[in-house]
Amino acid sequence: MPSLLHNIRSKIISNIEKFYSKKSASILSIFIIIILVFYILTPEHRIVDMFVISVILRTVPELGVIAVGITILMICQEFDLSVGSLLALSSMIMVWSYNIWGLHVVLASLLSLIITCLAAILNGLITVKTNIPSFITTLGMMMWWRGVVLVLTGGHPVPFRPEESCPLFKEVLIGEIGIIPLQFIWFIIITLVLHIVLEYTKFGNWVYSTGGNKEAAREMGINTDLTKIICFMIVGLLTGFAGVIQATRINGSNALQGQGMEMEAIAATVIGGTSLFGGVGSVVGSLIGVLLIRVLEAGLLLMRFSAYWFQAIVGLLIIISVVSNVIIEKRRKIRSS
Repeated sequence: MPSLLHNIRSKIISNIEKFYSKKSASILSIFIIIILVFYILTPEHRIVDMFVISVILRTVPELGVIAVGITILMICQEFDLSVGSLLALSSMIMVWSYNIWGLHVVLASLLSLIITCLAAILNGLITVKTNIPSFITTLGMMMWWRGVVLVLTGGHPVPFRPEESCPLFKEVLIGEIGIIPLQFIWFIIITLVLHIVLEYTKFGNWVYSTGGNKEAAREMGINTDLTKIICFMIVGLLTGFAGVIQATRINGSNALQGQGMEMEAIAATVIGGTSLFGGVGSVVGSLIGVLLIRVLEAGLLLMRFSAYWFQAIVGLLIIISVVSNVIIEKRRKIRSS
């Protein structure tokens, strides 16, 4: 009997260790704990109220789409601080080209995606061709594009009513299936596609290899510069899409859209288990990280905490997540050795 209990105990411990050796295990545990805490503490368990869930799911995609793009870039050992400004640029281009230039809303959306892609490619080219750290490149571009949008709009918001000419556009982009907004389904599809690309394609191997050891990747024949530029381009495309979603959801564009979103996206990515040093990360972890941030924000609001506590707790979560991932990585190395 003691030996049977010992075997059961050993098997349980082994399964737990196996679970926590996975990339997204620690953040998933934190996410579940936070939901349980808010379920107990919020009045009438409102964190699981259908309306609250719908609001969370409605605001997750705009940050989430950017965060999964940032994840790929950070795995490749680069950063992009210009995404918040590019989101504002994307929204402005779509709204202006629809309102002022008379383009069809679909063409206006495609134009905004193309321009944000080109802006992101420029970030990549400057970074890889001049060896300037991407932190510096994109910090400058963050300020440049924000300034451009402010100058062009004069800081004034511009209304956007695509349903007047193409009702289907709004329904397909931000409609609803029950309580689930369609933009959240778009986010899940994008995350799934990027997960498959990262984990099961040659390009995914290039990204991990480039971020893990750039010189070794070059010796293996990988074009590391091109890989990084493509990662920047993916971020630009996804940021443009997030801008299209947000402008459609709020029925307009303004120069301050996306302000601070670059920090939230990096926070969600780091909380989701992506290494700041490259070579490690997953878009699934970033998806959970974004959900955690939005649930945390909603829970604190329901408990009537000051908004300042949100930033403080997110900062604490970043530290906890990084420490947890370091411990998990050390255990994985010990087990493999």
